[in-house]
Amino acid sequence: MIKQLFFLLYSITLFPLAAQIGQQGQEVNESQLYAATKQVNQFFKRFNAEEDPKGNKLYEGERLYRSEKLRKQYLGMLFNEPSNIPAAQQLLFGQAIIAGKQSQFLDFHGDNWFAELNAVFVNNQGKEENIILFLKLEQQREGYAWVMFKATNDRYKVLFKKDTAASRKFIHPMSHELDFMNLHKAFRSGKNMDYTSDDYHPDYLSVLLYELQNEQLKFKTVQSVSFHFFQIEGWYFQISEYNRPSYNNGWLISDLTAIRKEDVTVLKSFIYDAH
Repeated sequence: MIKQLFFLLYSITLFPLAAQIGQQGQEVNESQLYAATKQVNQFFKRFNAEEDPKGNKLYEGERLYRSEKLRKQYLGMLFNEPSNIPAAQQLLFGQAIIAGKQSQFLDFHGDNWFAELNAVFVNNQGKEENIILFLKLEQQREGYAWVMFKATNDRYKVLFKKDTAASRKFIHPMSHELDFMNLHKAFRSGKNMDYTSDDYHPDYLSVLLYELQNEQLKFKTVQSVSFHFFQIEGWYFQISEYNRPSYNNGWLISDLTAIRKEDVTVLKSFIYDAH
């Protein structure tokens, strides 16, 4: 059942020329198909200039392989248009990744990028429930596989909500003298989270897997997918899907933020908890 999550189709498209060609509502033509980046690994190839404009793979030693000129052409086509990312910010990003010997490239099998899935499950009352899953590539034996490493949804947040008020209930500090017999109050209250340590953080993924194992939830479908990237030093960006009949459609850069190294952990935590 859960294996269905790993059979995802990815499409990424380039070329922000919709304003010039005005093809809303028309069929996609051959040139648009050339513009389309149909798989995520192709996004990596074009970001790195490891593929020519016709989709042919470039090999190290070939003239266009990772050429700065080709990278600049591709990068200008990878942003969603109209974009909420200022042109000046896009320029600074381009200067950061295309900088001669200091140029930066994406690594498909590297760390610091992951997928965010808005998945739909059905509970044992027949009601649909959206759960956000986070997946990353992990090396297994001689290959790689997508693995889940986090999950979250509103129900879990309410279920594990902890009372932080100064007047919250607590286990009396002399409870050890009574063999902790007063624990029955904690487990009878239905607010067990109030009695956990201040640094306790619930693992929602474990809760999800438990509910799946006990058939309290059943997976239905993936509603949407996005990808978060932290591989470029000093920058975070996200790609999202835009489905429209123009050159500027499919998977495009939808968010771009300049960050400091010390902010990476905080930003990741914000992404995990933002739903």
